[in-house]
Amino acid sequence: MLLGAVISSLLVAAQCVYSPTDDVVTLTPSNFQREVVESDSLWLVEFYAPWCGHCQRLTPEWKKAASALKGIVKVGAVDCDQHKALGGQYEIRGYPTIKVFGANKNKPEEYQGGRTSESIIDSALGALRSFVKDRLSGRGGGGGGSAGSDSGRQQRTGSKKDVIELTDDNFDRQVLNGDDVWLVEFFAPWCGHCKSLEPEWAAAASEVAEQTKGKVKLGAVDATVHQGLASRYGIRGFPTIKIFSKGEEPIDYEGGRTRADIVARALDLFSESAPAPEILEILNDDLAKKTCEDHQLCIVAVLPHILDTGASGRNSYLEVMLKMADKYKKKMWGWLWTEAGAQPDLETALGIGGFGYPAMAAVNARKMKFALLKGSFSEQGINEFLRELSFGRGSTLPVGGGAIPKINTVEAWDGKDGELPVEDDIDLSDVDMDDFDKDEL
Repeated sequence: MLLGAVISSLLVAAQCVYSPTDDVVTLTPSNFQREVVESDSLWLVEFYAPWCGHCQRLTPEWKKAASALKGIVKVGAVDCDQHKALGGQYEIRGYPTIKVFGANKNKPEEYQGGRTSESIIDSALGALRSFVKDRLSGRGGGGGGSAGSDSGRQQRTGSKKDVIELTDDNFDRQVLNGDDVWLVEFFAPWCGHCKSLEPEWAAAASEVAEQTKGKVKLGAVDATVHQGLASRYGIRGFPTIKIFSKGEEPIDYEGGRTRADIVARALDLFSESAPAPEILEILNDDLAKKTCEDHQLCIVAVLPHILDTGASGRNSYLEVMLKMADKYKKKMWGWLWTEAGAQPDLETALGIGGFGYPAMAAVNARKMKFALLKGSFSEQGINEFLRELSFGRGSTLPVGGGAIPKINTVEAWDGKDGELPVEDDIDLSDVDMDDFDKDEL
């Protein structure tokens, strides 16, 4: 018992990277919007994972920098192991990632400086100078947007038009019989908590509609008018928020009531309900570049020639890819494949040529870097490869040439076995075979 308690205490201590006594502000989905996005201050925010070795080495330097910058620049940290949705909201793919939230809080910049306290402080002061200049020129002003800009205010308050009014007449048709996921607020006009939630709900509705392409919707029911709906779902207090997914019983929303909390939960629901991404064959330049540029990562497989595997062999490889695409669908990566030899420039750029087939690479088109699958082309091998990538681990290399290379236009695979090329018959009837018996000079 004693040993177990000691181990438990050590594990808890290991997870507590930053304590309340540090000058580093611990940020969570509950306080991020209020502390950072709506702040008039410049913020440096570290997104980390407690198990990450690089994060552990950064911790004492980050604490020193926070103490030195106290009262000048805000320094915070987000534990992405505990708050994955918040990390996903800012497209965190590796640890530690540091973001600078300056004049426009909705578009933080990625910190590219050194990881010592001196480098962090120097970079922070440089960012502060730019921050002040933006204010003087009227380009900034905290609070999550440009000073005095209508777009900045709209980002914070949202638009009521994106909150769908639900009634006894349209509820079943829109919510229960539709294909989309719904977060529904049951409210009473006289309720003080409902009035406080209203601007957050409107802002979240606008952001969720944009980020999920309308696949997750936010609605509202006036429970004092539509008492039948309120009674059907056992509404006893206001506001009550319920989550509706097609074919499932509604569940209570138990998260925070800020825009950031609501958006984070909505994006989780979106990724959970999304179908597995399609595995696309690389047929032309537009398809390849659009897939890689529209996603944080694109997973590219080079499969053996059809004459080497036949249709059944190729389909088995594609089935493995489809399973992995479904497993990692929350990452919203792009998935591509091509036949060995069909895209030689791409193979060369990714270091696949001569590596053997099947092969796989994960490409970050924004940074023009890639990582190669070193293990087996199997569920286990690919899962280990992708899991390391999702944790920000694994070695990367620059894409050859610094850009997606030339992509050949090819015909789509017809799903059939390959056919050997037909050789022309050679007619030897007019050849005088006696000539072969004569000596050549």
